Amino acid sequence: MHIHILGICGTFMGGIALLARARGHQVSGSDANVYPPMSTQLEDAGITLLEGYDPAHLQPAPDQVVVGNAMSRGNPAVEYMLDGGLAYTSGPQWLAEHVLQNRWVLGVAGTHGKTSTASLLAWILEQAGLSPGFLIGGIPRNFGVSARLGDEPFFVVEADEYDTAFFDKRSKFIHYRPRTLILNNLEYDHADIFDDLSMIQRQFHHLVRTVPGSGLIVAPALDQPLEQVLEMGCWTPLERFSADRPGGHWRAEKASPDGRSFDVVYQDNNFGSVNWELSGVHNVNNGLAAVAAARHAGVTPTAAVEALSGFRNAKRRMELIGEVGGIRVFDDFAHHPTAIETTLQGLRAQVPASRIIAILELRSNTMRMGVHGDRLPVSLKTADKVLIFSPPGLEWNAREEFALLGEKLVVYEAVEEIVQWVVDAAQAGDQVLIMSNGGFGGIHQQLLDALKNR
Repeated sequence: MHIHILGICGTFMGGIALLARARGHQVSGSDANVYPPMSTQLEDAGITLLEGYDPAHLQPAPDQVVVGNAMSRGNPAVEYMLDGGLAYTSGPQWLAEHVLQNRWVLGVAGTHGKTSTASLLAWILEQAGLSPGFLIGGIPRNFGVSARLGDEPFFVVEADEYDTAFFDKRSKFIHYRPRTLILNNLEYDHADIFDDLSMIQRQFHHLVRTVPGSGLIVAPALDQPLEQVLEMGCWTPLERFSADRPGGHWRAEKASPDGRSFDVVYQDNNFGSVNWELSGVHNVNNGLAAVAAARHAGVTPTAAVEALSGFRNAKRRMELIGEVGGIRVFDDFAHHPTAIETTLQGLRAQVPASRIIAILELRSNTMRMGVHGDRLPVSLKTADKVLIFSPPGLEWNAREEFALLGEKLVVYEAVEEIVQWVVDAAQAGDQVLIMSNGGFGGIHQQLLDALKNR
């Protein structure tokens, strides 16, 4: 069967492409934004990538078109598909029908930490010899790919609350029907499709409704928005985790200030110490949640703790991409105020005496609409210098909104200007943290090259 994927270079749709290829299908795809690391792994898998959305990409007609949720009416390929009566489906629906049937699905949902926690869980199962399948919204460095079929029965999926497709406005995760579900946290996000927090909570409760009574839900202690979701009705056993709050079945003890070591405790039983490359209390919580979910799948906590110490986080999650002249450059996917703040706090705990230069692209739909505008400046306060990339078409004035950062703040409208500032001002010992949920105009390699040549 020939499957053509519209929006193939998105992290989720790229994973769908890999799974379809592993199923033996001929796979091709179109996208307007073809850039590494997703483009690289797709090409390595023998998948044909086509730039743009020319209707000619659908000639001759594939057996099925899988439509990414970035596609909308008016897109030339979408209109050609509809006018021609081509068979089409969404990525989540394809996944549910062709991969998840008869699998023990372990879903990881929440506003923050989905990619890291799903990667952690897949790694624990892998180290236990279970060879799980997975689809993760990033590329875990332990595996080198964002998706694989794996062996039955276990399949780990990053369960995203964003909508499914232009023709299916339910959250993606409604399709997955997990037996084991991690609910990491819940905050308001995705202002382009959700009017308020209660709309997201309703989708999360639809997800809770699909978990069987013989399953397990792993949730944090004292997360009020999630508590409100569970109060709508819960028919599944609950286990709580908490690295930084009282209560919870799973706790972290003897944790170092930077979160790079901690003991895992379950109901007063200590299962050993984790020593890993991750930092921050948010990652400690991610680790506890993954251990709890793995236990439900039959992995002992002791084995899970041992696996965590060998874990390497997904690409673009506080990934050190280079060091030039004592200047370390990190890439991170953070784009929500809470994620930005916790990422910076984790880095500060690692390097308390170093200067941190934070570079943020105002790229997500929520950011561009000005939602969280009051929280964004506060989330960056840990940094010593803040460089903001304000893209064309931004619906608010970045200089005004970030003004409380004072002399820390510089706002630019060109990537090249940001690179030049860092080249002129960075010194040995500085930590440069680039934050974006996109390619950011290739700033990462531009900056490394410029530092090498200065």
